[in-house]
Amino acid sequence: MSLMDGLNISASGMTAQRLRMDIISQNIANVKTTRDENGQVYRRKMVVFAEKGTEPFAAVLNSKTGTRAGNGVKVTEITEDKKTPLNMVYDPSHPDADKDGYVAYPNINTVTEMTNLIDASRSYEANITAFNATKNMALKGLEVGK
Repeated sequence: MSLMDGLNISASGMTAQRLRMDIISQNIANVKTTRDENGQVYRRKMVVFAEKGTEPFAAVLNSKTGTRAGNGVKVTEITEDKKTPLNMVYDPSHPDADKDGYVAYPNINTVTEMTNLIDASRSYEANITAFNATKNMALKGLEVGK
C-alpha cells in the first residue's frame, strides 16, 4: 500500500461520514415534518456504505498473499426507513389529521439520531487521526535523508 493509498482511504472515510452527519442532521430537522415536497410523511433516511472497488473473495484469495489493504469506503445509497412505523399522535385540530384525528409524524427517534451523530463524528475524527498519522510518517521519511 502506498502513501497516497493511505491518505485516499482516510479521505474517503471522512467524506462518507460527513454525508452521514448531513443525513442525520436532516432527519433531526424534520422530526416534526408531516408533509414533504410530495405531500407524504417524511421518513427517516439512512446511509449505506460499501468498500470501494471490491473484488470477489475468490479473486482476492487467488491473487494475493499476506494481508490485503482496503480501497476506502463509498456511499452506495441513501435509503428511507420503511420498516419502522410512523409515530401516530392524536391531534384532531391539526390540518394533516386523518378521519380519526391522528396525525402521522416521521419515524424518527431523536435519541437514536443523536447517538448515530456521535458515532459518525467519532468515525470522522478517527479518519482525521489516521490521515494525520500517515502524513507525519511521510514527513519523517523525508527527513531521513538530511
